[in-house]
Amino acid sequence: MPRIGGDLWQWLSDGAHFYVCGAVRMGYDVERAMVDIVAEHGRKSASETIAFVTDLKKRGRYQADVY
Repeated sequence: MPRIGGDLWQWLSDGAHFYVCGAVRMGYDVERAMVDIVAEHGRKSASETIAFVTDLKKRGRYQADVY
């Protein structure tokens, strides 16, 4: 399913909310994958990518319930 990264980027750039629930390690892995997707499909630099993901968190659009 090579299109999933592109789809996720499109959804996020269109205002989607993203929720993660599960084990702490999985939460880290999901966030790392999201960072990679934003960088690749959003064509953003490392600092722009971190700023984008940080903004998602601040606006409550990216939430993680990990335990």
